[in-house]
Amino acid sequence: WAEGCAVLFYIPLQRRGTLDCKFSEKGERKLLFYNIILGIATEQDTSQGSLDSSESQKMPIELNDVVFVIQSQKQSFHANQAAKLKQDILQQAEVLSQYLPTVVLIHELSKHEGAWTIIPIIPYLASTYGKKSWIFFCEEQTRVKITKLLEVLRRYDKRKEWFLGKALHDEQSTIIHHYAFAEDPVVFKYPDFAAGWSMSLPLVNRLSKQLRNEKPSSDFTIDLKHEIALFISQRSKGPSLTPVREFCTEDVTSSEAANCATTFHTYLPFCGKLVEKESIFFAVKTCQKFHRERIPIVKKTWEKEVVLIEYYSDHVDSSIPTLYLGVPNTERGHCGKTFAILKRFVSNAVPEVPWLMIVDDDTLISIPRLQRLLSCYDPSEAIFLGERYGYGLSTGGYSYITGGGGIVFSREAVNRLLHSGCSCYSNDAPDDMVLGMCFSGLGIPVTHSPLFHQARPMDYSKDYLKHQVPISFHKHWNINPVEIYSTWLANEDDFKLHQKTQRTKKEREDL
Repeated sequence: WAEGCAVLFYIPLQRRGTLDCKFSEKGERKLLFYNIILGIATEQDTSQGSLDSSESQKMPIELNDVVFVIQSQKQSFHANQAAKLKQDILQQAEVLSQYLPTVVLIHELSKHEGAWTIIPIIPYLASTYGKKSWIFFCEEQTRVKITKLLEVLRRYDKRKEWFLGKALHDEQSTIIHHYAFAEDPVVFKYPDFAAGWSMSLPLVNRLSKQLRNEKPSSDFTIDLKHEIALFISQRSKGPSLTPVREFCTEDVTSSEAANCATTFHTYLPFCGKLVEKESIFFAVKTCQKFHRERIPIVKKTWEKEVVLIEYYSDHVDSSIPTLYLGVPNTERGHCGKTFAILKRFVSNAVPEVPWLMIVDDDTLISIPRLQRLLSCYDPSEAIFLGERYGYGLSTGGYSYITGGGGIVFSREAVNRLLHSGCSCYSNDAPDDMVLGMCFSGLGIPVTHSPLFHQARPMDYSKDYLKHQVPISFHKHWNINPVEIYSTWLANEDDFKLHQKTQRTKKEREDL
């Protein structure tokens, strides 16, 4: 394809006319590919980036200048998925370079209890990798095209502070973001972690110095991607998020993915065999004042999909029916009631099944999707699953599952919890936080799934929900909950979804 050239390692595009070579059309395409790999910026690239052609050639970025941080989890299924992604990144790198990049799995940073919240590990990243150029973060389901990622990063001056990602924004002020930017929520941009996001080392190093002198002000971690952006651009006076169009959440098989450096599956894990409905026990927490308002919604929607369910209230109502477990109703917290439910689950009063899900009476759930998700977990392990929040993680603290989206326990997790003696300090203590504190003390990790939601669909960015197959939403405030259930959780073609999860499973096995 390069007639007249005996050996060709690389030929800068602007010099190809001075060589005694003839290039076929195929050869021109190959030449462009090799120049991209070797870091030679094309004339087309310079119009899109922050460096001109001469500057980008003076500061080439090699693979070993990038540190990949996979936002992984300790639970065996998730750890295995992250390990496969790491292997895929390194295999791509081996083809392109003799110098391999560093790939870090967050869950292996055992010294950092709150490593998943990123901020506590910034000093570690700065001290360990301070001479690198970029830290690139991604989720275990993110797929990375190494050559395209390098092409993107070369557009930005690595000597400056950069915060790069696929930009999300709120359509309205929302409770999960503490109603931030209420006057104009669209103005604030934060990264979609599923598409990957990146910080240049000058930014990482400055943030590290700041963290040595002052600790993060917030005790709670609720929506990490939003809070990371607030920390960088607001509190630390750093750069705002720079949107990168090649950081994508398109499915890897879509036509739009061709120009993407990252892709993401609309992914509902499925590991071969649905968990039977008879294997999941549902416990609904309610009270007398909501018997007529909320329980009929449960019965119109997801209750029809379940086999084992009980309603626990402060008042016995045979028409539902409800059970009273001897714990008075409290205005908040409900820790006493939750621990009474856990004890009942392991007693002879209910069938012995592998899984328990505790929900509020205003939680909406897709039972078929939950069955698929649980197929990837072994109930003989201690599983504590749902949407993860954090408390005090910058100074120790613990992670917990927020209760509104539903909390899933394996029987093994319940047994270990109750045998530990850990319990509520009062009946109205926050049950989800007490559970998190107890499991943290036992060394049982929280297992996070973003498919569980503490709030309503309109409380999340539309682009964020676009690549999800949600399992739950929470709260009936200012919505028609039956309509929300029908739109978000019930309207699915089971056959098509089964095909999609089967295809995704094969693609993941190929990594």
